[in-house]
Amino acid sequence: MMNENDISFDIIGASIEIHKTVGPGLLESAYESALAYELREIGYDVKQQVPMPFIYKGIKQNVGYKIDLLIDNKVIIELKSVEKLAPVHFAQTLTYLRLSNLKLALLINFNTKILKCGVHRIVNNL
Repeated sequence: MMNENDISFDIIGASIEIHKTVGPGLLESAYESALAYELREIGYDVKQQVPMPFIYKGIKQNVGYKIDLLIDNKVIIELKSVEKLAPVHFAQTLTYLRLSNLKLALLINFNTKILKCGVHRIVNNL
């Protein structure tokens, strides 16, 4: 069983490979599809567009939140293809971690010249 850090290492490597191959400027859905493919190819369980339930005061609310990618039921990936990440992107990713009771998420903005500048680790201090 791989831990969250090992998984994130592979996710970042696959993301860099995709960025080197196709570059910035595509839709988020294109990067999501390519990253899901790459991670499945190396043996990960990858779930796409995972519904994120929102429970408020014990009542499930129908608000339609979805996690872009969930890897091995351990790491959330929130993908963006925007000019600049906004504080709300970080807050949204942290909220997904809290709602799912997971420890680690990667917020990845593919619309950067160098991908490593677009990769951010978000940690849920349970």
